[in-house]
Amino acid sequence: MNRALSRFIFLILLCLCAVGPLRAEVAPREVLTRAILTESNPEKAELISSLLGIGDEDIKTHLVAWRQDALFIHETATGEKIPVLLLPDVDAAGARSAFRVDTGKPPEGAPRLHPDALARVRHNASLRRVMKTVLDVFDLASPDAAKRIQATQTIGFTQDLEKLPVFEKRLEMEDHPRARRTLREAIAVTRLKAPDQESKLAALAELKALHSLSSYDLVRTAMREAEAAGDIQVATAAKSALTAIDHHRSIVNLYGTLFRGLSLGSVLLIVAIGLAITFGLMGVINMAHGEMIAIGAYTTYVVQHIFGSGITIPFFGFSLAIPGMGTTGSFYQTYFLFALPLSFLTAAAVGIGLERSIIRFLYRRPLESLLATWGVSLLLQQALKLMFGSNNVQVGSPSYLSGNWTINDIVFGWNRVFVIGFAILIVVGVWLILTKTPLGLLIRSVMQNRNMASCMGVRTERVNMLTFGLGSGLAGLAGAFLSQIGNVGPSLGQAYIVDAFMTVVVGGVGNLAGTIYSALGIGLVDQSLQQILLNPVLGKILVLVAIILFLQWRPSGLFVTRSRNLDD
Repeated sequence: MNRALSRFIFLILLCLCAVGPLRAEVAPREVLTRAILTESNPEKAELISSLLGIGDEDIKTHLVAWRQDALFIHETATGEKIPVLLLPDVDAAGARSAFRVDTGKPPEGAPRLHPDALARVRHNASLRRVMKTVLDVFDLASPDAAKRIQATQTIGFTQDLEKLPVFEKRLEMEDHPRARRTLREAIAVTRLKAPDQESKLAALAELKALHSLSSYDLVRTAMREAEAAGDIQVATAAKSALTAIDHHRSIVNLYGTLFRGLSLGSVLLIVAIGLAITFGLMGVINMAHGEMIAIGAYTTYVVQHIFGSGITIPFFGFSLAIPGMGTTGSFYQTYFLFALPLSFLTAAAVGIGLERSIIRFLYRRPLESLLATWGVSLLLQQALKLMFGSNNVQVGSPSYLSGNWTINDIVFGWNRVFVIGFAILIVVGVWLILTKTPLGLLIRSVMQNRNMASCMGVRTERVNMLTFGLGSGLAGLAGAFLSQIGNVGPSLGQAYIVDAFMTVVVGGVGNLAGTIYSALGIGLVDQSLQQILLNPVLGKILVLVAIILFLQWRPSGLFVTRSRNLDD
């Protein structure tokens, strides 16, 4: 069969059976078996083409094997010819595991066969083209919508007019909203290569209605081709489509920037809220706050390994072997839910130890506390390096934090949505602790006037210890989340300590509401400048300059906290 006739027949078959679940009553394995055993190449091509759009993995497995010469004909003692698939597991005698194409089971009495004793299933260029087309559009009928969308985008942007009937037939059957949109986009992009003006105009109108960002370059190419050919109508339609896409892109960038700014502000808030307690309420300049963040992140790393195969941690010349539970599946994915409270408790315990051993001797001595905690910071970093190594470690994200929602081309990452919700929960929790609990009342009384609270019978040392532990524990929670958006290393907290101090100072030292406004404001400004300037480093510099100028104007920050303790 010549190539032109083969292509014509194939296009007819595409239109008849294109993409979607097979409506025929014959099972795919049986169709493959008939295609292998028939002697007629045109009939082989017709049978293979009838498999178009079937999402059965057996089709992909056997067609790939056929093209790679892994299918053979096994003749039984009774003379029956059986197509078999040989696996690449060769034994000492050269035999390989065999499975029947029609049933998927080993041939009776011959589970392993030698390829030299079998007849290889032949193929030619025409059959390989048909197989390639079936495999190319295989994922368009996948039960997984994400695979269908990916396959549609991959094939559609090749602008192959021969695939147009496939997309049109699939569009009639598709019920997933995003997959339908992708199919419409693929059809329109493909029609840009149509020879007639009417198809191009319809395609440009469709892309304009879809505000297709991914087709921008193709529309621009179509506009240039139309201008070169003197087709004013198509060129005008292309310009109109580009204008609509540009307007849509500006909207997507605006809301995307707002979302990223909100999520960055939430990250800053989670990192800074613990510092707002230790520095803002207690007046302790804790340079080791960043290491509390790193401790929380490493706790998450350890918990992940405990849910897995376990971990061995070198500890000052000794090895601490922690056995793993060997969990898998959905239960393993819950490790992060257990890591959150453990990160808080571990960092809080380290913070309490720091307060009892060093900080309690340095209250009202800011310079000494700064130098002492800076030294502790260096010691903790070195301890983490000895225990976990100097290189960063990877903490895997659970499935419920790894995906995203896409709404009108705006991508909402699940991890960023989580940090926003997480920040809200932490703020509400801290507010409830400070305003609705006996501990909160004691904290506020001690921080406002330590001597008067002591005279009233408040155990100020105990309150100081618990307050510092609370601030350190919140830093540990920040580390647990930061482990989900980047690698974990001994210097993880150092990347956030300056931003955390800036957030607390700009908001107003000791003011929780000011910390919230400051974190969100810095996050939004930072992301906006990065979007405008297209230079993250320059954006950071301008944010820092803006903060310096703001503090020159309002040295006390957004909200001034007044108390007898601060006025002294």
